[in-house]
Amino acid sequence: MTQPIEDYAIIGDLMTSALVGRDGSIDWLCLPRFDSAACFAALLGARENGHWRLAPAAAADDETCTRRAYLDDTLVLETYWDTPEGSVKVVDFMPQRDEAPDVMRIVEGLSGSVTVRSTLRLRFDYGHVVPWVRRVDGERVAVAGPDSAWFRSEPPVPTWGEDNSTRSEFTVTAGESVAFVLTWHPSHEPRPRPVDPRTALQHCIEDWRAWTAQCSYEGPHREAVTRSLITLKALTYAPTGGIAAAATTSLPEEIGGVRNWDYRYCWLRDSTLTLGSLISTGFLDEARAWREWLLRAVAGNPADLQIMYGLGGERRLPETELPWLSGYENSAPVRIGNAAVDQLQLDVYGEVLDALHLARTAGLPAERQGWRIQLALLDFLERNWRRPDEGLWEVRGPRRHFVHSKVMAWVAADRAVRTLERDPSELGDVERWRAMRDEVHRDVCENGYDPERNTFTQFYGSRELDAATLLIPRVGFLPPDDPRVIGTVDAVRAELGSNGGLVRRYSTEGPSVDGLPGDEGAFLACSFWLADALHLTGRDKEARELFERLLAVRNDVGLLAEEYDPVSDRQLGNFPQAFSHIGLVNTILTLGTPGGPPSGPH
Repeated sequence: MTQPIEDYAIIGDLMTSALVGRDGSIDWLCLPRFDSAACFAALLGARENGHWRLAPAAAADDETCTRRAYLDDTLVLETYWDTPEGSVKVVDFMPQRDEAPDVMRIVEGLSGSVTVRSTLRLRFDYGHVVPWVRRVDGERVAVAGPDSAWFRSEPPVPTWGEDNSTRSEFTVTAGESVAFVLTWHPSHEPRPRPVDPRTALQHCIEDWRAWTAQCSYEGPHREAVTRSLITLKALTYAPTGGIAAAATTSLPEEIGGVRNWDYRYCWLRDSTLTLGSLISTGFLDEARAWREWLLRAVAGNPADLQIMYGLGGERRLPETELPWLSGYENSAPVRIGNAAVDQLQLDVYGEVLDALHLARTAGLPAERQGWRIQLALLDFLERNWRRPDEGLWEVRGPRRHFVHSKVMAWVAADRAVRTLERDPSELGDVERWRAMRDEVHRDVCENGYDPERNTFTQFYGSRELDAATLLIPRVGFLPPDDPRVIGTVDAVRAELGSNGGLVRRYSTEGPSVDGLPGDEGAFLACSFWLADALHLTGRDKEARELFERLLAVRNDVGLLAEEYDPVSDRQLGNFPQAFSHIGLVNTILTLGTPGGPPSGPH
């Protein structure tokens, strides 16, 4: 049975991740990378599409655990089951990778005597391929095409094949434990060296606690900040420093709808806010790695700049559909790849220049070619900012003159001016960029502002609103006390708000600007932006009330998806979502800083 999105927790090894449900089932796992084909795809189909459940044998298929929590300051998940016969704990984790990715699950007896059952259904290629499984020296090895996986328990427990799955059943009493290890490797390579699960657990705990100890935030919301930063780290592809937008694909923005996209890639739009949260909380190594990934990804012809890239900076992310998967709660189609990669989104030029400017002002060591790349991007933007585009939200309707895109063109010119004013020895014509900055500002204020309603609009000539305009004071386009800023905040809250104060990105009613049918939930990142904007415009009490509402949206282990439906009280969209957790961290930092965020305007 499909579980609510918020019933999942994430474990990972900084190259990929798995989603573990409250019922003890791992329903999503891509190997060996976040964007590889899934070997457990029940999340987007049925149990037959691959899963691994580990729970008391007496627990019904839809029964959930008694409680669960992450071990403090780690990504190690502890799930507790209390039964009439006794209690057990399941410890789920993925140690940082040595030779190969390992998923480890350790069952510990706490009291009484509990019989536990493991049901492992490996289905490679997104739940499509049933592997051939054979026994080798008491272990199981599954092979299909390029994929191979080894499955073992320590100590060995009774294991057999049944119904195209591998089943194990055993009993534990207080103080006893059984560890399971699933190891993937390319089928043409020799088996990786086995890793001891109990030693790996200790090292995993130590690694995470050493990492979180770097956090410099000591305010009243340290737990929320730490959990969000751990989640952001869990979505980082360690070999390159790229940060995936989410661990999943095709979790719907509307249950039963078609707004289902693949978010297992790296978006440039996240760059400034990501860098800001990492720098402000003391994680300079991660900030530097993200900056270096960004510079490698955008290198080349500025006209070829993309809005997103693969984890290693790959450019080709072709979008296809998987018809054998029914979709989460029949929300079809299931898509892999993302056709939005080919869109024109002019705001990303501003995002990149803003991020690199922030890195410079924060004191990250300069990258030799960084400034030349920025000048090339700005030169392209100077010639092209007047063009319509698909905008921040990747609409699949006609191109428009989106206000946010123009504002970010202003940001690009402004950051160049600031850089040259700070260091006149750098290459560049400061008067040229001042002129561009002034022209963009004048154009936006004349064409993107509705004086009748005292609000900036979604695009030139429209009456629709866009929550992205809440960023206008944060990026410094206008000061927070400007009446047009205050009017925009009020209008967005009134027209895009919902019960509880959360806001949508834009209206999907009537002729939708995004060219898609159906609706979507409140967008959590935008709701954090509203809290920021309320604080910046002097309404601190309302900002804090909204923030507390947003904190309550997190699931039982502190995770957020992309969106939230306040009517059904459910999370929506891909999960966990980096953009939502970045918003949470930045809002906490903003609320703790009189007059605005420590990172902006940059």
